[in-house]
Amino acid sequence: MFTTVRYFIKTSLIFLVIGILTGLYMSFTRYVFQLGYTQEMISAHTHLILVGSVMMMIMGVALWFFPRPEKDDKKYNPNLILVTYWLLAGATALRFIFQITASFYYIHWVNIAIAIFSSIQVAAMILFFYSMWGRIRAVGSQYREAKGEKF
Repeated sequence: MFTTVRYFIKTSLIFLVIGILTGLYMSFTRYVFQLGYTQEMISAHTHLILVGSVMMMIMGVALWFFPRPEKDDKKYNPNLILVTYWLLAGATALRFIFQITASFYYIHWVNIAIAIFSSIQVAAMILFFYSMWGRIRAVGSQYREAKGEKF
């Protein structure tokens, strides 16, 4: 397992723990202290788990398991993958922080920052899968399928 894969997977696990702790906070806030929480808190919790944990885990495992790029693959670029990691990890963390802030205070520029970080998350995922596109291919299985093997 190479370094960039470990970045994706370990960051995914960190985001999962923070997301679970946020959910625990929300549970105590509602059921023990009889208080509520805002849609911003729900969004922060959801995006941290779905984008920060699930998507980063999927991306890391895909990077690890998919076939190596072909020699003439012009789309795959390990440096671009590393850039997408930093963009996604940073935007996810900052979106979470700003959404938690927005759940307690209304500050207009914080809402604008949330929209910007959301856009960066989307762009990073698109860049990642654009770069990985050529690695989504059959490697040997097409020959076994041609012989009639089912799997």
